[in-house]
Amino acid sequence: MALRLIFMGTPVFSAATLEAIAAAGHEIAAVYTQPPRPAGRRGLELVASPVQAAAERLGLEVRSPVSLKKPEEQAAFAALKADVAVVVAYGLLLPKAILEGTRLGCFNGHASLLPRWRGAAPIQRAIMAGDAQTGMMIMKMDEGLDTGPICLEERVPITPEMTAGDLHDRLMQVGAPLMVEALKQLEAGTLPMRAQPDDGTTYAAKISKAETRIDWTRPATEIDATIRGLAPSPGAWCEVELGGKVERLKLLRSRLAEGAGAPGSVVPGDGLCIGCADGCLRLIEVQRAGSRAVSGEAFLAGLHQPLERLI
Repeated sequence: MALRLIFMGTPVFSAATLEAIAAAGHEIAAVYTQPPRPAGRRGLELVASPVQAAAERLGLEVRSPVSLKKPEEQAAFAALKADVAVVVAYGLLLPKAILEGTRLGCFNGHASLLPRWRGAAPIQRAIMAGDAQTGMMIMKMDEGLDTGPICLEERVPITPEMTAGDLHDRLMQVGAPLMVEALKQLEAGTLPMRAQPDDGTTYAAKISKAETRIDWTRPATEIDATIRGLAPSPGAWCEVELGGKVERLKLLRSRLAEGAGAPGSVVPGDGLCIGCADGCLRLIEVQRAGSRAVSGEAFLAGLHQPLERLI
């Protein structure tokens, strides 16, 4: 017998799980997502979230409250009389009344190996910290920040070339069937729950603008992890002087390379290699403002003058 559930999510990452749950035959009473946001070059057009688009394709009711703190919103949630709520990257804090507003509670798909990287940016932080692995976890939510008991997990290696975008897609593929399995076990009364350990807790704070500017005086391994961890969005960047003008250069993919040079200097060799505090980094993919992303080699080939350094 299928569960009656409420789904709560917003980005593409969440939409994959919504579609998997629907395909598994569960009854989805309603879908909660963030309201449409301004988009486009002038921000004049309101664009629905990927979860809303998926829900509408599936013929599901969509709700997009700005907040869940109002008693009337909490009453409307409870009135759905759902067995469980599934939460994946929703974007709003859930008050106690929402957490307790279904028969079995709220279960979250979180993209880290808790208690490491609780919070908003676990995928980026794992790469930026140089972690060798991460994973998806299904947890029962409580009032803390990603502190509830763990039910299921699947680990994913972080390879040396992997960007946050690559890891996002891999975890999305892992997370959708993992949540379906959790619901299957929950329905059967066999879903395990274990408390998170007290040690090893770290917090994945939102990415600040100050973190996105590359400092070439840092070690090559740190710069490489930062570039990959911030790609494709918001993107790490530096500046370059071309034709007497200084412009921003977005750095999208990188790899540790042989060679050495002064921090920021272009090191002779294959491709676009830049000196760091200790070693050299090859920029695999870069993007000038207003242009498409190109390989480091194509960037160099398109210049009308020799490039000596990045700022």
